[in-house]
Amino acid sequence: MPVTTADKRAAFHRLHASGCFIIPNPFDPGSAVALQHLGFKALASTSAGFAWTIAKADNRVTVDEVCDHLTAICAAVDIPVNADFEGGFAHEADKVGVNVARGVATGVAGLSIEDSTGDKDKPLYDFDLAVARIKAARQAIGDSKVMLTGRCEAYLVGKPDLGFVIERLNAYSEAGADCLYAPGIKTKEDITAIVKAVAPKPVNLLIGASGLSLQEAGDLGIRRISVGGSLARSAWGGFMKAAREMADKGTFTELAGGYPGGDLNKMFSGR
Repeated sequence: MPVTTADKRAAFHRLHASGCFIIPNPFDPGSAVALQHLGFKALASTSAGFAWTIAKADNRVTVDEVCDHLTAICAAVDIPVNADFEGGFAHEADKVGVNVARGVATGVAGLSIEDSTGDKDKPLYDFDLAVARIKAARQAIGDSKVMLTGRCEAYLVGKPDLGFVIERLNAYSEAGADCLYAPGIKTKEDITAIVKAVAPKPVNLLIGASGLSLQEAGDLGIRRISVGGSLARSAWGGFMKAAREMADKGTFTELAGGYPGGDLNKMFSGR
């Protein structure tokens, strides 16, 4: 029986009910299929990873490009996909709502909205506007069962103030966020404080910053773990290493480390 969008959204909610799971970040339909093949139960898009596939820097893609990308990934897999929807591709709350409605229509099971402005002189939205943007996203999601993640980017923009972050995450929770996320938190003490502050809402942890294992994060009360653009950077790492060898030395030894083509064909056969 085909898996419907409603099935994926229901499954995504169940994953957040207990335990801790990894929600890795593919950067195109092929990498999404590969992650499903490996047994992951849900995926999350990556703004940076996708941007690099179309020769753009992170935070330079358009809402049209992102929605097309999300539609393709959701169609490629039978498991839930959470969208890195950046800041909603708008400043004003009502325009964020319009774009979130477009995101919901792609078939995603979840969607995140962050509070960073992209302006280095004022990197975070004022509190009231940041909350209004989450409220607008919640309203746009309506009864679709899409999970909304509220993100506070304070740690990533040079404001590692735990109290500030907790105040914002609690406000986003009250505004309708189902899951909370503060990328960049590192210490067990900060992680534990955030988990306790927003309970019983689940918390997403970015691994790469903290360096914790799945077991260690789960023991701290984390519900899900994402890796951002790390898988994309790993893929680019292999590509650039082999390409540089060819360009600089005229040799090809790095190509020996490539994944077997036969295995890739087998994984993608029948699609």
